Amino acid sequence: MEHHPAAAWLTQAATSAVQQHGSGNLLRAVLIVMVLGCVLTAWFLLRGYKRKDD
Repeated sequence: MEHHPAAAWLTQAATSAVQQHGSGNLLRAVLIVMVLGCVLTAWFLLRGYKRKDD
């Protein structure tokens, strides 16, 4: 398997976050990113359904 520096950095950051602060902060960050992603995806998909009454 090929090694990617960006993936290594992300793994190292997640590992250090878990070791220093426990899994609570990492889980909180994942949940916030997930919710923001869902909101942006919903906005992107639903903006096409807007009607223009000109």
